[in-house]
Amino acid sequence: MALPQSAYKGREFIAVIGDEDTVTGILLAGVGHVTDPPDSQKNFLVVDAKTENSTIEDAFNRFTKERKDIAIVLINQHVADKIRPRVDEYKEAFPSLLEIPSKDHPYDPEKDSVMKRVRKLFGE
Repeated sequence: MALPQSAYKGREFIAVIGDEDTVTGILLAGVGHVTDPPDSQKNFLVVDAKTENSTIEDAFNRFTKERKDIAIVLINQHVADKIRPRVDEYKEAFPSLLEIPSKDHPYDPEKDSVMKRVRKLFGE
């Protein structure tokens, strides 16, 4: 069953949670956006070894629940692994959640939450 237009109307941005190289590349492609003041919010989070899991989870929740202008959330798979229970329980159509590889961490389809659901649909 198709979603009503209200479910995706106004969703025009891509959010990124990832390592510095990934976020920089996505921002250089023109995806960066900052909301208007007074509560200026960025549509990206750069994660490094010092970034706490709670910070990653807060950004994930902000992009998937609070912001109604985000259509797609890109997250590096190795970052998604840090908050895997939260990522696996996310099942909404909008914003869509896509796990992507990074330069130093290859993509593993066995870990991808979307691929897990696809395999379940096909009875694997």
